[in-house]
Amino acid sequence: MLGRSFAPDRATLELLQHEVFLASAELASPRGTPPGQPAIASRHVLGLEAEIDRLSADIEPVRTFVLPRGDGASTELHVARTVARRAERALWELHRKEPQRAELLAWSNRVSDLLFALALAHNRAISFVETPPNYQV
Repeated sequence: MLGRSFAPDRATLELLQHEVFLASAELASPRGTPPGQPAIASRHVLGLEAEIDRLSADIEPVRTFVLPRGDGASTELHVARTVARRAERALWELHRKEPQRAELLAWSNRVSDLLFALALAHNRAISFVETPPNYQV
């Protein structure tokens, strides 16, 4: 679904897919798993933040919500962002019952931000203008 204008960000999405499996492995591991097992690390959080900064460099700062629109690729990224945010809330709920590592919690927060930045960057690449919600309807 991603066109040629999105080619540079395919690697970002593939890396994110690997990180999702890393996070899943960490969550599936029993408590007390010996060090050295797969786990999200601060380098993963920093990597997401660097990608968000790179994608946001040429975009005006978003000061309001925007309607999740664009072509098929950007709308799928917006849906993925929503799912990622839901997963983050579920992780925080789990954290209240079974404490999770700070790196995993921070990473889960940055994932949805990355997906949002990818959607906005893709829309910019296809010359799609973002629309804020109309609260007067």
